[in-house]
Formats: sequence, C-alpha cells, structure tokens
Amino acid sequence: MATPDFVLALREKLGHELLWLPGVTAIVLDRERARMLAVRRADNGAWTPVTGIIDPGEEPATAAVREVAEEAGVDCTPLRLLDVRTLPPVTYPNEDRAQYLDLCFLCEHTGGEPFPADGENTEARWFPISEPPALNTRFTQQLQLALAGDLSARFRA
Repeated sequence: MATPDFVLALREKLGHELLWLPGVTAIVLDRERARMLAVRRADNGAWTPVTGIIDPGEEPATAAVREVAEEAGVDCTPLRLLDVRTLPPVTYPNEDRAQYLDLCFLCEHTGGEPFPADGENTEARWFPISEPPALNTRFTQQLQLALAGDLSARFRA
C-alpha cells in the first residue's frame, strides 16, 4: 500500500512505534442505489470499499473523494457521515504499527468508470447491492448503514 509522505517522515523519527492515524472509508453507491463500488486490495486480495489516510489539514469528506479518485478512478460526492469507529491496532509486514480512527462516508457516484487507478488495488468494479462481494464484518455493517436510509451517524460507545 502507498504510504503518505507525512507518515514516512514520522516513521523516520518514531520507527515502528504505534501511530494513531485518521482514516476514511467511502461507501460509493450509484445514483439508483443499485450498485456499490469495491476494490480488490493488492496486498491481500480482499474486496473492500475504498479506504485511505487523511492528509494533515485535509477535511475528512475531501479525503474520501480524493481516495476514491486515486484508487478507483471515479468521481463521487460525499452525502453524509455513516459511521465513526476506532479500528484495532495493525502490525504491517515491515513491523510498523498503526491504529486508525475510521470515518465512513456514504458517497454518490458522479462520473467515470472504475479501474485500479494506482498500485494499491488490482481491480475496481461495481457490484449489485443484491450481490455485494464478500466483505468483512466492519464493511458489511457500514454498507448496511448506507442502505438503511437513517440520516444519523453511528458512533460507538
């Protein structure tokens, strides 16, 4: 996965210590709410919504839109915040440790056809809502929130 320059600079000073990082997940649906966008990760082959790290000073919704364009080559508009959660700590193969605050946004597709636009993913495509790809529990819950129509964001106690 591509590591942002600011994280690389922090790693020079902190080594493999645990970094607390803000991240985004973008649940991108088409206008008809019939399809969802998913990408296949290059590192583990899993299908996921687009995810990424928020750059310093960047608005979270802007980060979601940027990540969708960078990873899947499509344009979208953020509609609302769906879910806020702290993810478990992760240790990467190089022994770097990180933990993420995930802000999940519902986004609507506004243009372009998906393709793996960077080296982070091997595929990017639409899936019918009735037949989404196999998603982990977190992404399944976030997709359910996107489809539920409830306008309030979900916060974990």
